[in-house]
Amino acid sequence: MGDFDNREREEVFSKKVRAGKRTYFFDVKATRSNDYYITLTESKKRLEDGVFVKHKIFLYKEDFEKFAEGLKDTIEYIKANQEVIEKRYEYTEITETAKESADDFSFEI
Repeated sequence: MGDFDNREREEVFSKKVRAGKRTYFFDVKATRSNDYYITLTESKKRLEDGVFVKHKIFLYKEDFEKFAEGLKDTIEYIKANQEVIEKRYEYTEITETAKESADDFSFEI
């Protein structure tokens, strides 16, 4: 167990974000000295063979402000120069609509 513990730290917090064909994982992990850091993982299914390909970024707390500032500036630049339509992936709406239409049918024997 000791060797495994050195390679992959235990997750303290995890947030999964589904966005179309991609899934993003925001994981908070702790170093041996209990300092928190973030791993940001993008997971996308490869069309050719259906294998999930993952890309991972490690973000340490001393870089949070600079990273957030850079991300904010970059997003603001794009929004100022192109129209950005953010997609909302509301899976519950599909279920609710299907449920409502099922209630509309009445069968008489």
